[in-house]
Amino acid sequence: MHTVLVRNAAAIATFDDRDRVLHDASIRIVDSCIEAIGPADEVDAPADEVIDASGHVLVPGLVNTHHHFYQTLTRNVPAGQDVNLFNWLVAHYPIWARMDAEAIDVSTRVAIAELMLSGCTTAADHTYMWPNGARVDDQIHAAAEMGFRFHAARGAMSVGESQGGLPPDHAVEDERFILEDSQRVIEQFHDPGDYAMTRVVLAPCSPFSVSRALMRETTRLARHYGVHMHTHLAETLDEEYYCQERFGLTPVEYAEDVEWVGDDVWFAHMVHPQEAEIARLGQHRCGVAHCPSSNMRLASGAAPIKPLQTAGARVGLGVDGSASNDCSHMLAEARQALLMHRLTGGPDALTAREALRIATRGGAEVLGRNDIGHLAPGMAADIVGYRLDSLPLAGGAVHDPVAALVFCMPPRVDLNIINGRLKVHEGRLLGVDLPALVRRHNAIATDLVQG
Repeated sequence: MHTVLVRNAAAIATFDDRDRVLHDASIRIVDSCIEAIGPADEVDAPADEVIDASGHVLVPGLVNTHHHFYQTLTRNVPAGQDVNLFNWLVAHYPIWARMDAEAIDVSTRVAIAELMLSGCTTAADHTYMWPNGARVDDQIHAAAEMGFRFHAARGAMSVGESQGGLPPDHAVEDERFILEDSQRVIEQFHDPGDYAMTRVVLAPCSPFSVSRALMRETTRLARHYGVHMHTHLAETLDEEYYCQERFGLTPVEYAEDVEWVGDDVWFAHMVHPQEAEIARLGQHRCGVAHCPSSNMRLASGAAPIKPLQTAGARVGLGVDGSASNDCSHMLAEARQALLMHRLTGGPDALTAREALRIATRGGAEVLGRNDIGHLAPGMAADIVGYRLDSLPLAGGAVHDPVAALVFCMPPRVDLNIINGRLKVHEGRLLGVDLPALVRRHNAIATDLVQG
């Protein structure tokens, strides 16, 4: 039994059922979960490891519900800087098709490092291209070595240009192989238990890159094994036109037609649902990964997250592809969500605490987790802390330390604990040679783009 005491935090935003903010408080951890949280004079006790959190605001580890780790290799590629989603994808497909197992491994580590330093402790990644011997196993091993809580999507594309899809034919896989490999990955890696560090998700890419048959077979396979399903949906108007022309349905109607609705399904984006569809998505308790930076970067639109929440849909936050957002900073994403929805809905459209709740408890709900996302006894010990005396928070944290995390320039995390283990201390990522990792990452990125 390993015990950790995180003591004397200036403030702890728990996001628990009472939405408490505690002051001069401590958290006691036993192994991988929280044993006690409350006033320092009640919780403090001898522990194997003591972490001084004075001068910090602590929050639950942020939960990233949609990402493409491999796209850290193609950030800011000139051909994709000023185009919409479909043209952006067409510019990137040939580059991504040159990736190999090392590229997947290194880009996964870079993305996780960036996420950890932003305050993220759990992420779902959606890689849907596995060229040149790359496998989802490469990501799972990298995440495990870094001690990161990971929902690994076995993504896929199966419909190439010659069959009416968007990706080139050489970038897609055989559907029988996709299903066989999906079963292998579930059986080898999926952990359905509490505090699981690895879960597997089945994730055909999009309506314009997979077939109806693959979507339906994926549903049967996922529900047989009890794993969740994820895909892109209703991201752009181009996608809507494609679905209407190819299927005679809107994207949401298409998802309903292939049985992709329920509390075991979540969609990335959901920018363009119709009003009646919002109600149905809520009735089915579908999840939505809201990705404001990517949606603004590609001029896709603003997802109606408040109506979705009101209807009963589960809403979390995602940084999306590192080449359509160009960073992997979860706290920055929360700020972007606040700004986007105030622009479209007024100054009270989304508060700072609502944005943080979406980034924590909301994300946990989207991923189907009841053991992460808020701080309370029995919850996983995923805890992050930010210094209140940092330059980005100067003049802001003294008034409201929790809201300052969203309103002020997003700081790097000073403290990150995942599953009860310290991963970032005093702003430094432990156990990772970041300069060497970045050098190798840049070399691979250069080679990929130059061909």
